[in-house]
Parts: sequence; structure tokens; C-alpha cells
Amino acid sequence: MSKCEDLPFEVTLEVRDTCLCLHLQRAARAVARRFDAALRPLGLTSGQFSLLMSLNRPEPASIGSVSALLAMDRTTLTANLKPLERRGLVAVRIDDMDKRTRRLTLTANGRALLSVAVPVWRQTHAEIDGLLPGSNTERLRADLRALS
Repeated sequence: MSKCEDLPFEVTLEVRDTCLCLHLQRAARAVARRFDAALRPLGLTSGQFSLLMSLNRPEPASIGSVSALLAMDRTTLTANLKPLERRGLVAVRIDDMDKRTRRLTLTANGRALLSVAVPVWRQTHAEIDGLLPGSNTERLRADLRALS
């Protein structure tokens, strides 16, 4: 490698002011902190809420389909399922047709907790939307979906 040259401070300012990755990470952390605080009385984090909500479907989900939906690798998903399974909120079972596949379902306790959590989520969501006055939040959601 050639001799390292000093990187001008102006480049740091350029990245600070224009980097989509930086701004998305900062916004994601701020939004997650708000949802974490709102859901804390229910013993949930924002990530756990999203995971439980992803299982609210008519048929049991596979680990692969949930990991794709949440943009999470399977190992991380499995680790995040463990505390929810220990709390009796999620059941994990082997698929009847393919023994390599695990199926995930909400338990009755998981559904009951989600029923209590959804109004908290809605209220927090309305508060966050209120922080974006004059913004087209539907367009923002569509733009974020396009990036993922």
C-alpha cells in the first residue's frame, strides 16, 4: 500500500452531511429507542414486537420466511426467538413434511400480548409521524421499502 495521505476534514463533513447510511442508521436507532421505551412496560423490545407480529399469520411460518421478512440472518433470528420461546410467546416445531424446516407460531400468550402491544405501537407510531410535519410519510415508507 502506498503512503497514507491525510484525509481532509472536508471529507468528514461531506460524509456527515450526505451519507444515507449514516442518516438511516441514526434515524433507525432513534425510532427504535422510542418504540423500546413505549413497549418496555410490556416486557418487549421493538425487535421482539416486530418478530412476534411477523408470526401473526394464518399458517405457521418457516424460519427462512421470517428471516427474509425481517432482513435478519437465520442464526440471529434463532437467537432472538429463544427468549420469546422461554416466555411461552412462541412455539417452534419441526415441519411435518420437511424435518429440516422449523415452523414458528404464536402461542395464545403471544397473541394476547400482541393484542395489548398494538395500541401502544399505534400511539407511538402516531407520535413519530407527528415529528415529521409536512412530510409525506407514505412516500418515506415507499422509499425505505425500495431500499430494502
